[in-house]
Amino acid sequence: MSEPAVLVLASASPRRCELLKQIHIAFRQQVADVDETPCAGETPADFVCRVALDKARTVLACPGMPDVPVLGADTAVVVDGRILGKPSDAEDAAAMLRLLSGRCHEVLSAVALVTEQHEELCLSTSQVWFSVLSEEDVHTCLCSGETADKAGAYAIQGLGALFVERLEGSYSGVMGLPLFETAVLLQKFGINVPGANP
Repeated sequence: MSEPAVLVLASASPRRCELLKQIHIAFRQQVADVDETPCAGETPADFVCRVALDKARTVLACPGMPDVPVLGADTAVVVDGRILGKPSDAEDAAAMLRLLSGRCHEVLSAVALVTEQHEELCLSTSQVWFSVLSEEDVHTCLCSGETADKAGAYAIQGLGALFVERLEGSYSGVMGLPLFETAVLLQKFGINVPGANP
């Protein structure tokens, strides 16, 4: 018999599911249908925080939600202040990979936890240095299928790891859910995280 859910994950991301399972959190998943278009003049940090909150609030308002907190998260790859979302097609993905090649970029991951009575939000910022990518590298990434639904067109837990020379920040945050920050939020809501500091 499975454990009762202690939270609802407002995301369709298999990576976020995998990360919550990694820290032994019992959850149910509910996809949040929200507009993820940046607003005019919105900074990347404000953008990911807004979208994470929107996801959590949208799912919280759905009929039949259990009386547990809802977790929303959003991740953006940022280069020169420009947000690289999920590529629209293979050509867009290739352009993103070429832009990341041989330089440092930021990965911002926001996590929101909400109930009817309370909301908490945190932001993880990581710096990722890519090696210089050859056209063969770009082609390999495209052929793998990994680029299709990933911010910045790469997966650090997949082939993208081959090009990461250095990372400062949160590996799980680059994947899409910073686990340290998530554990801190969960504990604020009375959810025990095995092994986390009280």
